[in-house]
Amino acid sequence: MKTVQSQDDMNLLRQGFSYAHRYRDAVFVVKIDCTVIDHPQFPLLIKDIALLQQLGINVVLVPGARERIDEIISRYGFTTGYHRSIRITTEETIPFARMAAFDVSNRLMTGLAGQDVNAVVGNWVRAKSLGVIDGIDFHYSGTVERILTDPVREVISMGMIPIFPCIGWNSTGKPYNLSSDELVLQIAVALGAEKLFFITTEAQLSADHYNCPAECGISRDGRISRIDASTAAHFLDLNPEKSGELFRINLARRACDQGISRVHILDGRREGVLLQEIFSNQGVGTMVHTNLYESIRDMRASDVSDVLRIMDPYVEEGILVPRDKQTLQQFYHDFIVFDVDGIVHGCAALHTYGDDQAEIAAVAVNRKYHGTGIGGRLVSFLIERARNRGLRQLFVLTTRTADWFEQQGFRRASLDEIPARKRQQYNCERNSSVLVYPLDENADATLR
Repeated sequence: MKTVQSQDDMNLLRQGFSYAHRYRDAVFVVKIDCTVIDHPQFPLLIKDIALLQQLGINVVLVPGARERIDEIISRYGFTTGYHRSIRITTEETIPFARMAAFDVSNRLMTGLAGQDVNAVVGNWVRAKSLGVIDGIDFHYSGTVERILTDPVREVISMGMIPIFPCIGWNSTGKPYNLSSDELVLQIAVALGAEKLFFITTEAQLSADHYNCPAECGISRDGRISRIDASTAAHFLDLNPEKSGELFRINLARRACDQGISRVHILDGRREGVLLQEIFSNQGVGTMVHTNLYESIRDMRASDVSDVLRIMDPYVEEGILVPRDKQTLQQFYHDFIVFDVDGIVHGCAALHTYGDDQAEIAAVAVNRKYHGTGIGGRLVSFLIERARNRGLRQLFVLTTRTADWFEQQGFRRASLDEIPARKRQQYNCERNSSVLVYPLDENADATLR
């Protein structure tokens, strides 16, 4: 039992280090509901955010303030109305909205200071009035006009965490109360964030409570673990009576449409929820993601020359084994390519061995497109294809790219862990490293 537990712990450590390396220098934008800030788990969440910053991930925070605004306005004997779920902020209540917004922001800054992490609350949002909608004057309720990204990036470059209160100002200094949900979306898009998080005090989305399209990823405990943006639109259409409680799914879908590849919805009452979502393959929340594979297709016989051209530099450097035109024509049905407007920019192959194992091979990307994530997309596509075929495990043989495959979720292994037929073909002179990817242990790793 101890051996099994030890192996599980080691796998979690490997996963964590892999993701930490992958996301170093990335921007994560995190919206924290006011109710989370008031929850007993909040100090632990702050510790985890501080850890992300210390690992080299650039964190940007947006605290929600709705409940705090309600509390302060009520304390001073005022009330506010809502229209289309938007607060109508009057001249009398805007001072209290500002007070509440900066109060929750300062609570985040104070918590981070206690973890030896510096943060700055700034006025980096230019806003404009919502004006009159359906005959209703919204007064001091506004919408984002633009995010001042240059000073925000300067703060990030200094190793500090920017904190955005849900207040914006126009060019003359007039303040506007903003929706923090809309604000965080605009910030993530403006900064080109790698990930956007909504941390709430609402229970995880359970498949038992909704009509779910077949494309939804469902975890073993019934949680909706992942859903791509196009499927999210279908999901919302299937549950019209629950549109109110699913508004974050709609926000996440909009974020994906505007270029954010991963949006995560988490229950902040759970200890370690942020770290578990980021650094484990399975995750613990609901992730809405873009379709990574929209430019990937099966290779055609007519692609052989383009694929050979892409492979040639890697063959010359000894990274890939040589393949000739005849070999590719024979096995092109094993290959996929990354195609943009009819031009092939990358390739990879999936060679099956029996009913339960397959090899990922010949991963190559046009040198002009290094750093764009094409290689990772090709590999993750093949992982999903192998899983859909019911395979148990994938493996790769590599001389120069073992670290990169570890970042994709593979682990180092021995020759004994690959099929006997492949072992017989092993080239001892190349002395390739062996890495494996157990599909049942990595259900969501390709997307997280």
